Amino acid sequence: MKRFWWMTLISMMAVSSGASSQTMSFEQAAVVLLNSCGKDIGKYCRNVNLGAGRMRSCLLQNAGVSAACKADWARVAVAVQKRAKARVTVLKVCEADALQLCGMVQKGDGQILDCMVAAQRGVSATCNQAITDAGYR
Repeated sequence: MKRFWWMTLISMMAVSSGASSQTMSFEQAAVVLLNSCGKDIGKYCRNVNLGAGRMRSCLLQNAGVSAACKADWARVAVAVQKRAKARVTVLKVCEADALQLCGMVQKGDGQILDCMVAAQRGVSATCNQAITDAGYR
């Protein structure tokens, strides 16, 4: 139940946007937020229902919430959103590389992506970064 709650929390906070040099998985985000916001959530936002940014609003509106929690929430939101965007766009970014390096690979079941990850040295820097940002490497 606790794991479900944190996974739902992370997915709800991914509505924030911004730029970041790294991406973060939901699991990594949950660990960061559990460590820096767990006490604040328990103290100030215990009865807040998840969704529609309510948890984020609760934390940002309470003056007693730690600066570390607020900063980590913002950092995690950016990193998770960047990961989600990278996952959506990775195949488009890598389309030319995929045709050149994996053209004979049958489409479906992630086989082209597997080929691209395996062909790291022949893949363009842009595609390699997209694969890394998406969390596949």
